[in-house]
Amino acid sequence: MKKLFVVALVAAAGFISTQSQASEIKLTKITAVQDSVIKTPIKLEELPDAIKTTLQSDPYKDWMPTAAFAVKKGDKQYYQVDVKKEEETKSLNFTADGKPIE
Repeated sequence: MKKLFVVALVAAAGFISTQSQASEIKLTKITAVQDSVIKTPIKLEELPDAIKTTLQSDPYKDWMPTAAFAVKKGDKQYYQVDVKKEEETKSLNFTADGKPIE
């Protein structure tokens, strides 16, 4: 009788262990789906020439670029340029052709 009780206890422990592992796998999948934006820092010199030209024109010429990023969001790619004017800062998004993205 003791052997039967021990076997049942081990089987129940194995079942509970398997169920907790399945829950962890589901959480991992959800996290991966939410993290779909890849933002890679790049040097300001590495920005496409079209973006550099746009930054030198109105209304951007008074803003000083401080950082740049190549951004991939799903199947879309664009560049984010962080700029500063006195104490004010903001992020601007551009296509590779230098066109602003709203």
